[in-house]
Amino acid sequence: MRAGNYDITCEQGTTFVRLLILKRPDLIADPTGNTYVDFDITGYTARMQVRRTIENPTAMLSLTTENNGLTINPTGESNQIRIDIVDSVTASIQNSGVYDLEIISSEGAVSRLIQGNFNLIPEVTR
Repeated sequence: MRAGNYDITCEQGTTFVRLLILKRPDLIADPTGNTYVDFDITGYTARMQVRRTIENPTAMLSLTTENNGLTINPTGESNQIRIDIVDSVTASIQNSGVYDLEIISSEGAVSRLIQGNFNLIPEVTR
């Protein structure tokens, strides 16, 4: 599965929340790939990093299911990931950058779901 491209726009100093609903083509029922079914990620963990550039060795932001920045199946559905960045964390981000979000199965297989630019809109009120 190839990662989707999605540019994130984040307002510095605000709470950032996104809910991702994962679907995959149902190639058995519809070989054309036009029909989609839920992509069950029950039992998976997730991780996401934002860096100034792909080559930069230091992450500006690191979210995981372990640090509660990412939540798998937050509403009880088996195909959802919620991204949560509290206002104090977005206030500390100083630059736009790039990101990707990956999921890890219980067997250790890693899949990249989405990737793109992380666009920061600077805060005026502090």
